[in-house]
Amino acid sequence: MTEVQQPPLNWEASATTTHPQVSSALPSEVIACLKNARFLHLATCTDLFPHISLMNYTYLPCTPFTPHPTIIMTTNPSSKKTLNLVSNPRVSLLVHDWVSHRPPTRAPDPTREGSPPPQATRSSLASLLLNINTSALSSISATINGMARLIETGSDEEKWCKEKHLENNTFGDQVREERGFLGGFEGAGEGDGGRNCFIEGEEVRVVVVRVREGRIADWKGGVKDWRVVSEGEEGETEGLHRGRDGLVNGIL
Repeated sequence: MTEVQQPPLNWEASATTTHPQVSSALPSEVIACLKNARFLHLATCTDLFPHISLMNYTYLPCTPFTPHPTIIMTTNPSSKKTLNLVSNPRVSLLVHDWVSHRPPTRAPDPTREGSPPPQATRSSLASLLLNINTSALSSISATINGMARLIETGSDEEKWCKEKHLENNTFGDQVREERGFLGGFEGAGEGDGGRNCFIEGEEVRVVVVRVREGRIADWKGGVKDWRVVSEGEEGETEGLHRGRDGLVNGIL
């Protein structure tokens, strides 16, 4: 009979909250993740149907338009995530600082079905990534909850956010190189590195997320909750992060 592995001592069920770190700035671990990651996962929800999108983003500790930690993204106005945001601005983001790959199985079986396929267990690339993944570079993932807002089209804030988003993301040669590797769309943003698709198109909408709270989790199962507040907000939000049962989608 297989012995049940006990969780680490700092483990806590994810439906509960730990003693949150309260600050006017994001935790240093979350800032490091946001500075180093290429993409984040954006979760939206409407009518109890969740939707997840892989997004380019720009993180800023503040902007000329808000003193709060902010994440900038762009979206097609007719996309599913945009329609979700219109009806429900509550969002959850996931960002992490480790290489994402599926480790090989312990006992390769050529008759086994599912993922990873048997070939993956013999891949030298998978072995290399596994070594990287288990090194000190692998650390945490961060769940970030907040309120999203579609910026008014043609406004000074939209222009400023588009410029910052373009400055802080790679839409040039690297994207063209990755198109073949990742199987991108033929002709998408050809010649401009995707700028017209991602940012500069007339119909592209800018989304800003004001960060409210979140959770840091390490690969050992340890968790730490955190909350961002401004002066005078401590009392207003004190009860919100404790009773998650009353929250839509479990976020602020």
